This record gives sequence, structure tokens and C-alpha cells, in this order.
Amino acid sequence: MRKGVKVTLVGGVFAVMVGGAGYGAYNLVNGVTGGGGSPGPGPSTVKAGPPTSGEIGEATKKFLAAWAKGDAEEASHYTNNADAAATLLTGFREDAHLTKVKLTPGKAKGPVVPFSVDATLSYKGKTKPFAYDSELTVVRGKTTGRALVDWQPSVVHPDLERDDTLRTGEAAAPPIQAVDRHGAVLDKKDYPSLGPVLDQLRAKYGDDAGGTPGVELYVRHADENAGTKTLLTLAKGKAGQLKTTLSATAQRAAEKAVARHAESSLVAVQPSSGEILAVANHREDGFNAAFEGRLAPGSTMKIVSAAMFIDKGVTKANGPAPCPDTALWQGRRIDNLPGLAPNEGATLADSFARSCNTAFVKLVDEDGVTDESLTEEAQNGFGLGLDWKTGVTTYDGSVPATSGGERAEAIIGQGKVLMNPLNMASVTATAMTGAFRQPVIVPGEARGTDDRELAQARGLPASTVRQLTQMMNRTAVSGTGAAAMSGLGGSIGAKTGSAEVQGQEKPNSWFTGYRGDVAAAAVVEEGGHGGDAAGPIVAAVLAAGS
Repeated sequence: MRKGVKVTLVGGVFAVMVGGAGYGAYNLVNGVTGGGGSPGPGPSTVKAGPPTSGEIGEATKKFLAAWAKGDAEEASHYTNNADAAATLLTGFREDAHLTKVKLTPGKAKGPVVPFSVDATLSYKGKTKPFAYDSELTVVRGKTTGRALVDWQPSVVHPDLERDDTLRTGEAAAPPIQAVDRHGAVLDKKDYPSLGPVLDQLRAKYGDDAGGTPGVELYVRHADENAGTKTLLTLAKGKAGQLKTTLSATAQRAAEKAVARHAESSLVAVQPSSGEILAVANHREDGFNAAFEGRLAPGSTMKIVSAAMFIDKGVTKANGPAPCPDTALWQGRRIDNLPGLAPNEGATLADSFARSCNTAFVKLVDEDGVTDESLTEEAQNGFGLGLDWKTGVTTYDGSVPATSGGERAEAIIGQGKVLMNPLNMASVTATAMTGAFRQPVIVPGEARGTDDRELAQARGLPASTVRQLTQMMNRTAVSGTGAAAMSGLGGSIGAKTGSAEVQGQEKPNSWFTGYRGDVAAAAVVEEGGHGGDAAGPIVAAVLAAGS
């Protein structure tokens, strides 16, 4: 099944042949040979450069052999972080109760060596096989020059991160059976994006959901809010039922939609209640960027900026917002996207629908707009940055006060402004209704004893809401969002965004929109224009409804 250096396990131990040449090389590297072949002091020579294929194979064999026989101390000395390695490898046996370990290396790809792990979970008279794949990387030791395993917790298991541990015993919380708003069961198999969300919901609500814990091998995350991840169930517990605000219909559409692009994330909410309908991510790292990401939102931020200009009396939807080729603000030059023709007679609605950066930057200079204006609008009008209590871990947006040229960047969603799809879906919901309803994923009647106090914000005046929805509808029908939203009937609105990121060839693609009582936002990292990548993702979820 796997090709490469052969390592034989006999009686739970690797049989590894280490020739005299290897020993001599080790002594020579460390400078312990003296004249006449006798040990003695001499000049120290430390090898440099990448390890050779022979060194990679040798380091791998020795490390895996020591780990397989349960000698964590010996194995740790073949790594570049002996203390951390010894602790985790000791826990592999003593805390995770994994025995009869067989480790089989595969074919190395440069310094990276894949390997398989076959072990037996043994706990209180019960046993169960446990197998998985992992990999290690061999590097040159900085001070010794030796070929060493570059220590990462993921070497022991790919789901381990810094300071995480493996444990076998009674589960940290009883299992839950999460159900959607209509009673449909939500599980990781059918809805893989919900994995980290369901883990956190179990950790937070498992004790109150009526279940009983089983016996499991699990990852205990260093961040307690992240919950635990079950790797193997030795004895099943009884699952308690937890009702969520999610919609299986919307979630299914979201999972399918984000699969179109790598590094994409989406959130859908119900504007009339603030309830979260769907959360989906398509990422190799498994990070819940939809809830916890921190990225510049680009021109989707113009929803908040436009509301600020209207609330401050700077302009209104049908008021002036000229769109020149370029704009300068205290040392910052701001350009429009290529191909956007200037329009000195543009209204705010015109510039919003065409996503004209320069129009918004020029309005920053108007009387009444201060360094704090955008921050105040974001917090008081849209509830951003107010420590949301959704039921799981979230990042709730950041719009810091800015001065100088940074104010021009912030007004178009660049610079220090940071958001994720959850934040922007909520912004759209507030723009639709005028009321900030803090997003939640667990409804009030199911929140049990967690005593959450939901964030509160003033919201928006009715006149501002009318103008925002007018501008967002125009964007969806005939502006930059029209291609993505075509075919959707009813009450619709949208805003596109393309956020430039230093070091990326293409900008991040952002899109937020609404239809009926559903608002959704998505981001595709390095997806280009907002309407091209993120737009169809949002439109697919809006089409599915709730």
C-alpha cells in the first residue's frame, strides 16, 4: 500500500540497522575524533544545508522506532523540540491509552515523509483498533547539524495543534443530536462544514441537553471554547437533543455552493430574527473562517459607509457623489477598478451601484465626518465589535477609528477594517430592517443556563433604511451584482467587494445580498471580483431560501 524505506516491527519494536558509517559520521559532525583515532578535542564542524535523502530516511526510522516501542524520551531526541515531543508522545501511551503501535513510513517527498499509524485503544478492559495517516518533515538542526524531525503536534495526529492533547476516558461532555429549526438532524457526515460548530455546541450545551457521556478517544483543544473532537468511540453515550436556528435546506445549499471555490466561506441569517440559517467553509485547514475570519471586506463595507454619510447629512441616495478617475486623501491615492468610467455628475446611488471607490473617498473630506465617524456608525448602527454571544466562538468585526490616509482606506473596507461573512451578513440584515438583531445559532428557549446577554445597538433610521435598500436593489438589478443575482425574483439587494491584499496576485472576492427574509455574505480568498466568485455562492443560497 505504501512504498519507501522498509521498517520491520518485531514484538512491538522496529528492527533498525545502523551501520558503522553512520556512527562515524555522527562523531565527525560533533567534532569528537582526535589524532591517531583517539577521542580528543578538535575543531567543531556543523553540517549545513538541507538533509540528504539518506539522512531523512535514517532520522525517520530512528524516530518511528522509538515511538513504536513506547520510548518517548528516546524518540524526542530525534526531534528539534525534545521537551514538547516527549510530553505529547508520553501522553500518546499514558493518557490516550494507545498500545501495540505499528508505524509504517511511505515514500518520502523531499524532506516530507508520510506514514501510517496502526494502534490498539485499550481502556478499562475494552479494546478497539485505531488507524490513521500522518506525516513528518526532517530538517537540519540549527546548532547540532543533525537531521531531526521538525516537531509539530500534527506529527502525532493531524488534528492536533499547539498545546492540544489526546485523551481517552469519559467524554468531556455528553454527545448531542443537533437539529435544525424544523427538526431535521444535522451531522458532520451530511454537513461537513458544521464540524467545528457542532463540537463547540456539544462542549457548551452537552451537559444541559439531557444526554449521558460515553467513553471516547478525543482531542482536547487548548482553547476550551473550541470543545473537543472525538476520534474514536469505545462506548457510546446517550445523545441529548439540541435545537439550533440552522436550516437544513439553506445549509445543504451552502455546502454545495462553497465547494465551487477553495478557501471560500459563507453565512446566511434571517433578518427578521437574527437567527443564523447556514454556515459553510471550503478550506483545507478546517478553520471556521465564516465565523472567526478576519479579512478586509472591501467594498461591501460601503453599506456602512453609505449609512454614515446619510446619517451625517453629508449626502443621500439621490444626492451628489462624483466619481473621478482617482482620489487623493492625505497622502493616499485611491483608484477605481479597471474599466470603470468616471462620472462627475454621479449620485450616491450611482457610485454605490457601480462600486466607485473615489466617490466615497472624496466624501470623507466633508464637514461632519471625523476620524471616529465610521467606528460610531459601525457600532451604534450595525452592532459591529460589540462582543456577540452567538452560542459559539465568533469574531464580531473591527472598525477602529482612523486618521490621515487610513481614513480613506477604511471608508472602502481596506486598511484596518476586519470582517468575516457572519459580520457582513448581519450588516446586510440590519440595512434591510433597520434593527440590529445580534446573530445567534441557538434559539432563546434552548440556551439553558448559559445566561447570555445579547449585544444591543441603536440601529438605523427608517429613512436610511429606505435609501440603503434602494441602492442595494439597484446594485442587484443593474449594478455590479446584477450578473450574480440574475434569475432571482422578489425583493432583492446586493453589494460586491474586491479587497486587495499585499502579496496576493488577485484580490479577495466578497459579496453580500438579500432576498425575502434571508441575508447572506461570502468571501473567496484570491477569488477576484466580488461578483465573479463570491456572488454565485451567495445567490445559490438565496435561491434555496430557508
